[in-house]
Amino acid sequence: MIKNTTVLNCRVDLVDEKEAIELVQKSIEEKNNLHIITINPEMIMNAQKNLSFLNIVNSSDLNITDGVGVKMALKLQNINQNQIRGVDFSRKLINLASKNSYRIAFLGAKEEIIQKTKENFLKQYPNLNIVYLRNGYFKNDEEIIKEIIDASPQILLVGLGSPKQEEIISKLKNNLTGCTMVGVGGSFDVFSGIVKESPEIYRKLGIEWLYRTIKQPERFKRIFPTLPIFLIKCIINTVKKKG
Repeated sequence: MIKNTTVLNCRVDLVDEKEAIELVQKSIEEKNNLHIITINPEMIMNAQKNLSFLNIVNSSDLNITDGVGVKMALKLQNINQNQIRGVDFSRKLINLASKNSYRIAFLGAKEEIIQKTKENFLKQYPNLNIVYLRNGYFKNDEEIIKEIIDASPQILLVGLGSPKQEEIISKLKNNLTGCTMVGVGGSFDVFSGIVKESPEIYRKLGIEWLYRTIKQPERFKRIFPTLPIFLIKCIINTVKKKG
């Protein structure tokens, strides 16, 4: 049984990366579907005002700690939880797919970015079995869902941004067999090489968000005031629980 807690009413599962990958492999081999959310403060704050999204978050199969803000929120509960960066976790899944000949699908980003992502991964993993590839610009969700069902992937990475990616996955969850589905946000931008990954020092210090904001100033509106408000709410919630 996986231990979990909640952060502002959103479930967070207390697993490390190795445990999460083992769960993915077990689910695929047993032909069970697995919806994984790489949860971060933006998602949690969105769930406070979007009940439908809150239900998706709390009905997923695994919510791993992506954002450093969530790690800090857990620390307030005296829980030391390692951050599992979504981009790193996605790479592990692709490596797993290559080793085990799992069928994999990519959905999201611009056409040139998703094509470059495919090209880069095939250079690294020549035997990677990519059964579906589609950019994130479409109007008919049902058409895309049908295409993915027909492709029958065992791993599906969806980079449409949240909550769109989680909404698509929730619709697919009961229509696929033995598929691990993960919303990967802007990871395809990194995989394609269009966006440079943050230096290791930023990642170690837990301030990757700062590097990405410097490089992509448009992200500023997404992070502020969301992150400070998130942490303030978590502190208030912790104080209330302690009475």
